[in-house]
Parts: sequence; C-alpha cells; structure tokens
Amino acid sequence: MRVVLLALLALSINGVAAQDKPIYKYKDKDGVVSFSDMQPIDRHFELIKVDCYACKVSTHVDWHKTKLIQDKYHSQILTASIRFEVDPALVKAIIHAESHFKKDAVSRVGAQGLMQLMPATAQELGVKNPFDAKDNINGGVKHLAKLLKKYNGNTRLASAAYNAGEGAVKKYGGIPPYKETKVYVERVQILHKRYKSAS
Repeated sequence: MRVVLLALLALSINGVAAQDKPIYKYKDKDGVVSFSDMQPIDRHFELIKVDCYACKVSTHVDWHKTKLIQDKYHSQILTASIRFEVDPALVKAIIHAESHFKKDAVSRVGAQGLMQLMPATAQELGVKNPFDAKDNINGGVKHLAKLLKKYNGNTRLASAAYNAGEGAVKKYGGIPPYKETKVYVERVQILHKRYKSAS
C-alpha cells in the first residue's frame, strides 16, 4: 500500500518539534493511507500523537527505573533476533527508546513504526508496511544487524549510527557530538542492560 505523509514539516517550529500537535490518519477515496495535521472532513480518521521518544533530550523519565515492556511483540522480536543474530534485549531497548512500543508512531521527520524507519530506509530493507509490527521489526533488526557487524558488535556505535546515521559516525570518528544522539545512546545502553537482566 502506498503511504503518503502530509504536513509533517508543519510539526517543526524553528527546528523544534511541536510534539503535542495532533496528526490524523485516514484513507482517501482510493484507499491510500494519508496523514495530516488538519482534521479530515466527512471521513473516518484515527488520531495519532506524533512523538519522537529518541529526540527528547530533556525528560523526567528515570530510564533506570521506568517500567519495561516485556510482552508486546515478544515473538516477533525473538524471531527477527534469531534470524539476524541480534540480542533481543537490544532490539527491545531500541524499540523502547524509539517508539515506546507504539506501532503507529510517526516522528516529526517522518520515521515510522516501532523501530522508527525512515521511508527510504524501510524501502531499502524490503519493508512493505512500516506500520505492521512484524514487517517493521524485521526491517529494523536487519538494519541493526548490519550496523553491529560494521562496528564489530559495539552497541554504542551501532545505536549512534541508528540514530544519527553511519555518515555522522564516520565524520566524527565515533559517537557524534549531537545532544540527541549522546542522550539516545545512553538510554539504549541503560535499557539494553535492564532488558538483558530481566530476560
């Protein structure tokens, strides 16, 4: 199904996401799934809160104590983890940090689904529907496996590249000095350790 993202740029004000602005998901007359920040008229719609968990540099969440989400999508995560030889605890940590296990999550820049795949990345990974949990997880874990292989199993570098891109990691010879990425890497490390201990 063709996915059209509308008005996502309107979610940024002076480069800062308007994270409380509602997004409406609906199908047009041709059955194409669309997103808009304007409420559709005369058609069924679903209200989606656009959030970017990974983007929040400041938060009141204590990542050492916040509740872990163990059961959601466990079988899909385990299957993909075995297939691509990635620690399922790391996959859960990435999903927790990226989308808080919300399969319909859409970031301010258009990243989609549980593992917050950008449309172009999802297409390269063979993901047909980024809002389908199994499809998204398979694509995200495949991407994560590639990064782990590239960085010789270094989860800090792999998560930094997952967040900021491989080009940024190469440019700075390690974790890029972006506040968002530095905070993201630490969150993933904390969550990974906790999910691993809990498994």
